[in-house]
Amino acid sequence: MESWNIPQAVSLREVGPRDGLQAEPTVIDTADKIALVNRLSAAGLPRIEVTSFVSPQWLPQMADAEQVMAGIARRPGTRYSVLVPNLVGAERALVTRPDEMTLFVSASETHNQKNVHRTIRESLEGFHQIIEKVGTQVSISAVIVTAFGCPYEGVVTPAQVIALMDRLEALGIQEITLGDTVGVANPRQVFAIVQQVSHQRPAIQLGLHFHDNRGTALANLVAALQAGATRFETALGGLGGSPFSPGAGGNLATDDAVYLLQEMGVDTGVDLPALLETTQFLVEKLGHAVPSRVFASGGRMVPQGGDPHGH
Repeated sequence: MESWNIPQAVSLREVGPRDGLQAEPTVIDTADKIALVNRLSAAGLPRIEVTSFVSPQWLPQMADAEQVMAGIARRPGTRYSVLVPNLVGAERALVTRPDEMTLFVSASETHNQKNVHRTIRESLEGFHQIIEKVGTQVSISAVIVTAFGCPYEGVVTPAQVIALMDRLEALGIQEITLGDTVGVANPRQVFAIVQQVSHQRPAIQLGLHFHDNRGTALANLVAALQAGATRFETALGGLGGSPFSPGAGGNLATDDAVYLLQEMGVDTGVDLPALLETTQFLVEKLGHAVPSRVFASGGRMVPQGGDPHGH
């Protein structure tokens, strides 16, 4: 008897153009970034994190944020988001008319200070300023990074995470993503916190962002699905990781996530062959291989409905 209880569809936010490229040692040409976003749009990604309005002093890879936002071809039905670290970044971003802005704060006090040179309280005060400035012009979501463990403090408890979610919700933020910044989450832990949040904070639109340094990202995705999660952040090819977080490896590859979800009968709205062509484009521009296992294996073994064992 079928005992799985998973959603029929999920929504993916592709973070490769931002989270993926920011970790690259070489700066990709602006025209190639624009082409990458346009290819992702054409492949059917419903949400794409295009760039970051962090100071170029800290992230030279994102210095062309305005030019990239101005150059992309906006596909109807696709939502284009940007990451903003502070009020100055939000003011820069507003001019480019994003559909969404994402703010970020650490669950760990030490990581937050290492990452953005602010206490958690100071970060939240900054969020309040951004929300006042933005008003209703753009929807705002937040990511809680190091939500499953911290490279400096170690264990992060669900109580810490939910308390921070409450503070974000008090600011008016209802879409909150939990980030496994250094790839330490395990499926049991993920299942438990997704269930806890859905039962205790049902108004929260919960998302998950997994890193795959220890090979657990797909297992964590399945655990989150079983607990009812329907929003995930992934990165094309499995690129990415924070330059400011020791041990942060690549993100869960969009290619791998889409393949697994589709094989499980979960609708993503993404055209996998077009996605893999986009990964090929990215590999050519980067000049090196990417972690995605599905890309390395060439996608599906046989056409839909065929015999996967070749009999």
